[in-house]
Amino acid sequence: MTVVVDVETTGLEVKDRICALALVMDDEVHYELIHPGKKIPPEASAIHHITNEMIQEASLFGTSESYELIRSLNSAENTLISHNAPFDLAMLQKEGITWQGAVIDTLKCSKALMDDLDGYGLQFLRYELRLYRQEKDFFEPYGVTPSAHHALSDALHSRMVYEYLLDLASHERLVELSQARLLLSRLPFGKYAKKRIETIAMKDSAYLKWMLDSVMDMDEDLRYSIEYYLRD
Repeated sequence: MTVVVDVETTGLEVKDRICALALVMDDEVHYELIHPGKKIPPEASAIHHITNEMIQEASLFGTSESYELIRSLNSAENTLISHNAPFDLAMLQKEGITWQGAVIDTLKCSKALMDDLDGYGLQFLRYELRLYRQEKDFFEPYGVTPSAHHALSDALHSRMVYEYLLDLASHERLVELSQARLLLSRLPFGKYAKKRIETIAMKDSAYLKWMLDSVMDMDEDLRYSIEYYLRD
């Protein structure tokens, strides 16, 4: 079985926790607000529109339906799918869930299989891949209205991206790509955004070296790619 997961959180720091979780299984969906054990700051609410009043009566993760459901699904036979899987897996890890099955990161797979796009965020792919043309029929059976940064809506869009990727690679290949180091061809940000890293390495290697030294939270695939092209 495939299990698509998406979480909304109180922020992006080590101290932050899940405040909503959605799961999309083969033929059913689950969504639940979670009490994170701390206040949701306004900058987080401004993104996902979950307020402290909304989670006041919600369960803590450890006593939630979500916890029991994901525990029941957490086996080697099931594959977890997520757009930016390391983030969702890390948030689940904070709540005592270490995923036992295979993982497909639709963000990483999109970068690997479609390296000429201008972006890879979930909402960007929604429009770039024209998923919006099918989303009404896709969402309607679940009674969900597409809405960015709503966990269930995002999980359904991640499922749509996964199904799109299956036209480019097999399920097994997507699992492999999600585990492998990814050699990126283009720089995603900075003054050379969208330019080929190999070309930048030849013309302005100092800039790439500066990035390695200065961007502490750099994506591991981007760091690997820069180091790769600087060695050549």
